[in-house]
Formats: sequence, structure tokens, C-alpha cells
Amino acid sequence: MASGKDSDRTLGYMTRKDTEVKLPRPTRVKNKTPAPVQITAEQILREARERQEAEIRPPKQKITDSTELSDYRLRRRKEFEDKIRRARWNIQVWMKYAQWEESQKDYARARSVWERAIEGDYRNHTLWLKYAEFEMKNKFVNSARNVWDRAVTLLPRVDQLWYKYIHMEEILGNIAGARQIFERWMQWSPDQQGWLSFIKFELRYNEIERARSIYERFVLCHPKVSAYIRFAKFEMKGGEVARARHVYERATEKLADDEEAETLFVAFAEFEERCKEPERARFIYKFALDHIPKGRAEDLYKKFVAFEKQYGDKEGIEDAIVGKRRFQYEDEVRKNPLNYDSWFDYVRLEETVGNKDRIREIYERAIANIPPAEEKRYWQRYIYLWINYALYEEIETEDVERTRDVYRECLKLVPHSKFSFAKIWLHAAQFELQLNLAGARQILGNAIGKLQKIRCRKLYERYLEWSPENCYAWSKYAELERSLAETERARAIFELAISQPALDMPELLWKAYIDFEIAEGELERTRALYERLLDRTKHYKVWVSFAKFEASSAEQEEDEEEEPQEEIDATERKKECIRRAREIFERANSYYKDSAPELKEERATLLEDWLNMETNFGNLGDVSVVQSKLPKKLKKRKPITREDGSTEYEEYIDYLYPEESQTTNLKILEAAYKWKKQKLASSEEDYD
Repeated sequence: MASGKDSDRTLGYMTRKDTEVKLPRPTRVKNKTPAPVQITAEQILREARERQEAEIRPPKQKITDSTELSDYRLRRRKEFEDKIRRARWNIQVWMKYAQWEESQKDYARARSVWERAIEGDYRNHTLWLKYAEFEMKNKFVNSARNVWDRAVTLLPRVDQLWYKYIHMEEILGNIAGARQIFERWMQWSPDQQGWLSFIKFELRYNEIERARSIYERFVLCHPKVSAYIRFAKFEMKGGEVARARHVYERATEKLADDEEAETLFVAFAEFEERCKEPERARFIYKFALDHIPKGRAEDLYKKFVAFEKQYGDKEGIEDAIVGKRRFQYEDEVRKNPLNYDSWFDYVRLEETVGNKDRIREIYERAIANIPPAEEKRYWQRYIYLWINYALYEEIETEDVERTRDVYRECLKLVPHSKFSFAKIWLHAAQFELQLNLAGARQILGNAIGKLQKIRCRKLYERYLEWSPENCYAWSKYAELERSLAETERARAIFELAISQPALDMPELLWKAYIDFEIAEGELERTRALYERLLDRTKHYKVWVSFAKFEASSAEQEEDEEEEPQEEIDATERKKECIRRAREIFERANSYYKDSAPELKEERATLLEDWLNMETNFGNLGDVSVVQSKLPKKLKKRKPITREDGSTEYEEYIDYLYPEESQTTNLKILEAAYKWKKQKLASSEEDYD
């Protein structure tokens, strides 16, 4: 009797121990060395094939009388029926069954098998094809027609059934029947190949009008460029030039905005060239270039230039070349509308042509691309678009009102509170001076009110003569010159400032100078500034700032280059910057270790910043380089004597660096060795 713990009502008379599945213990391989003789997979397969027994095949059976034949047929049919019962979905079994009945010349039974198979899966077009081929092969024409008719009725979207049906009727010479089948098919609006097959069928029997009628229905069913081009080529092949031109004109009206319109216009123009109508072809090319977007007309421009070189005069060739260059400039300004040099070239091209409306349109499009930021360096090229526009209206068109409007709009657009341009004020004043003296005086008065850079310079110079040690004044003076795009003047002011013998906040001045060079993208000048600063002071913040600048110089170099060189990989550039930053930290660590060992806390702070930077580098960083240099923090006490003569101890943090710990260990070993030597000497004296 099993205990209550092992018994379970659901297990009957068995216990839980009886139901446990015991797995064999895994075999431990003690010797894992490779065998002296290795067996390859190829050798294993070859031996298995050699030892394979010969295939046992049933003996061939010879049928001698009708009784044996009946038994054989009965047995085979039973086998096929059993297979069908097991796998009714298997089409191959049905096909083998029907083909076997066909081989026994029992066509009625074979037809019955095909019908049963189609009844099970009428959507399988392969069954219909094999069924119809069976009827055709055994010359049951009417039965084959019946099968094809049922197939295309049930599966009208299977093109192969229609093709086979039509092919059979055409072989039998039933042309009218084949045409009728084509008409039934066209009611289902097949793809282009079906329509083209119908057209080729009619052309084989020289039915030109019928083919033309089918083409008309074809382009209505498939209104595409390729369909119209085929239709036009068909008419051209028959010598119907007027009909072909009419087809192209219809296509142009309906598909002028289609994505493939370029192909249509090129085909239309080439058709007119073959018809010896160069003027018509030129008109088509120009019409296409005016209506097709520039991004899709590249091939069209090439064809037009080649056409003008063949048929045009000097003026036409120049017009075609101008059109090609116009296309190039349109592509450039579309990709980068803030590339003002492209706009200058585009305007210059249009000015050579001399179309005033076109020139004004380009100028208006160009000045509409306002710089993204209110910084003078972004506006220096842009402002010349306005100046050239005003000079064009003043000199070429001699339109006074438009010139005045251009100057007025330009002066409204420039943010004079942040920066301004003396050139535009002077040009506007000179223009008004010829017509309106009061207007010129008003413009110059406004300019003086808004442009006070000369007065500001005088004020800064007087102030710095009185207080040359004021770093804040030097920085603001340089900032003024930089806002006026006077980079060299700003740099000269910074150089003059740092050369002063006494400064109240030199760190503020040096930081402003370094930030100025970084903003100007002068990386080599920035490095030289850091080196000059390190010659004056070795403060750890200078070292850290220098290293951070080197680490971030990769992004600054990418921003400085408009198109990075393909051979320079971004990862390699980043690695080079990290290497430079590590060199700065190594130099700083060596300086504190060799020249200023008493500045332990500054050195520890430097190493912590280095460790944080290596961590921020991610996969490119190497934390182990810094960890081996980190010190140990020790709490120590030092005596402090009070005013009353008593002594107390104060705790402080000391840093023990790896090279110091090695020296300490050597001193301890040396002291232990001396102690042991003294002890041995004293014991020998006691013995004596």
C-alpha cells in the first residue's frame, strides 16, 4: 500500500515514482584530444554508398490474355482511387490517373477523371490546360472547344487560357472563331500584351482597318504614352503621316502632364524630323521644355541641343546651349537655394539673352532666399544681389521707380540693429543725388543714425587709453569689430590686449580670444593660442580646456568643410582628435608629476576630468589608460598649534600616486632588511 504522499487519485494504482521518466546519465568524455586518424564527411558518405544494398525492383509482368489485362486495370484503378481518397488535394495524382486512363485508350474514363479533378479545384488553371491538351491531342475538337470555353468563362483573368484557345482555333483555320474569342477577351480589359496580340492577329491576315479600330480601343483602355507611341508608329508604318500626327497631337493633349511626357515629346519631335519638318520639331521641343519640370527634362535638353546642331542656325544653337545651361543653373538653385554664387551666374546668363521679364523674375527669386541667421557673414554675398538688381534697373532698364523700390525694400530687410552695410546706403544715396537732393540727405541721415561704428571705435580707444587693464572693455571692442565683419581688426585688438603688462581678469580675455578663433574656424590659430597661454600659466583648467577643444575639433572640421573628402573617414578623424586630446592630458600629467609634485589635488582633478572624457568617447575611449594613473585617497592628520600653545590635530585628504606607492614599498623593505641585519649582529654578540 503506497503512502498518502506518493499516491494520487488521478494516477490509479501507480505512484508518482512509477510515472517519473528516467533519462540516461550523460557520458563524460575524458579524453578530448583528436584521434590520430581523422574521418572526413566525404569518406563517411562514400562508405555508406558502397555498403548500400541494391534496390529491390518488382519483376516485370507480362499480360497474356484479356483476363489478366482486366485484373491489371482493376488493380491499378483501385490504387489510384485509394491515393485520391488519401490526398484528394494532390493535383499530380489526378493527372497521373487521367494520363494512365488515356494510355489505356479508355478516353471516357480519362475524361471522367479530368471532370472529377476540376470539380474539386476548378480555380487551378493547370488542370484546365492539361484537360484541353488531352482533348486536342486525341482530336476531340468539339470537346476541346467545350473545355476552353468553360475555362475562360470561369477564369477570365488567366491570359494563358485565352492564348491557348485562340491558338487552337487559328491552327484549325477558324479565323472568325478566333476573332470572336479575342473580342470576348477584350471585354475584360486585359493588359497591353493582350491588345497587342489581337492587333498582330489582325495584321497577319492584312486586316488594317480592324487593327486601327483595335488601336483606338487600346488607347482608350490604356491611356499611356507607350500605347500612343505604338499607335503612331503603326500609322507611320502604313504611310499614314497625317493619321500618325493626329495620334501624337491627341496624346499631347491628354498626357502633357504625365510622368512619361518627356518620352512622348521626344518621340513626337523625332517623328517630325523623319517627316522633314524641322520647324514643327523645334516648336515641339520648346513647348516641351516650357511645360515639363526641369528635373525630368535632362534627356530632352540633350535631344534639343543635338537637333539644333543638325538643323538650326547660329542663333538657334546658342539658344539651345543657353537652355541647357539654364537647366543646369535651375538644378543647382533647386538643390541649394542659398548658394548665391549660382544665382549670380544664372542672372548673368539671362542678362546675355536680354529678356527683361526673365531677368527680373530671376532677381526676384534670388532675393527671396533670405539668409537663415542674422549674422553679417551670411549676408555679405546676399546683399550684392540687391545691389546688382538695383543697378540693373537703374542702368539697363532706366526705371527710376523700380530702382527706388529695390533700394527701399533692401534697407527695410537688413537688420540694422545687429549689423548693416555702408555700401547699400551709399548706393541708395548716390542714386537719389541725381534726382532728389533732399531724398539723398534723408538717406544719409538715416545711415548716420544707424551706422555709428566709427564713433564707437573712438569711444573704445579713448576708454582703453584711460584704463588699459580692463579686460571687459578689450573683449567688447573686439566683439564690435567682429559684428562688423572686421575679422583682422578684431584679431589685432585681441593681440594688443594680451600684450598689456597688467590686466585685471586675464582669464576672461584669453577665453574670449580663444572662442573668437574657434568661431572663425581657425583651428591652428586656436592651438597656437593655447600653447602661448600654457607658456604663461600651467593651471589645470587650461590643460582641460585645451584637451576638450582637441576632442571636439572633429565636428568643427566637418562644419568647416562644405563637401567632406571621400577618402577621409569620419571615424579616423575622430580617432585623431582623441589622440591629440590624450597627448594634452599626458603632457599635463607629466608636468604635475615632475615639475609640480606638491599640486596633488590639481593633478587628481585633472585625472578625473580625463577619465570622464574617456568615458564619454564611448567605444573609441580607453578608460584603462587613466585608471592606472589614478591616486589613492588617504585620510591624514596634521598638528596645529593654537595661540595659547596647545596642539590639536586636523584631518585632511592626501593623495598617493602609483609612483609614490612603489617608492614607499621600497623604503619599507630596506628598513626591514636593516632591522634583520642588526638583530643577527646582536644575537652573535650575546652568543660570544
